[in-house]
Amino acid sequence: MGPGWTAGKGIAEQPGVGDHAAFMNALAAEGFVVLGGPLGGSEQGEPRVLLVVQAESEAEVNARLGEDPWVSSGQLRIVSVEPWKLLVGEERLSRVEPA
Repeated sequence: MGPGWTAGKGIAEQPGVGDHAAFMNALAAEGFVVLGGPLGGSEQGEPRVLLVVQAESEAEVNARLGEDPWVSSGQLRIVSVEPWKLLVGEERLSRVEPA
């Protein structure tokens, strides 16, 4: 999380959580965010989240996630973007086509 994160409060208690959730849900509905959620141990201190996204480049990931209201408020920051090639289980994912 970023320097704007309110210490001592969980994700659901952060300012602007509704706007952030609506933004992330819209990204998921259009198929950009495929999977996402907090990593284990996140309830102890600053939460860490893993997102699996469908993107052409790191620049696209940064641009799209940079529109999140929590980025402009300083509550959220991207720590790393790592390319990943899915080799097992692809048939279990139903791709959502953009609206």
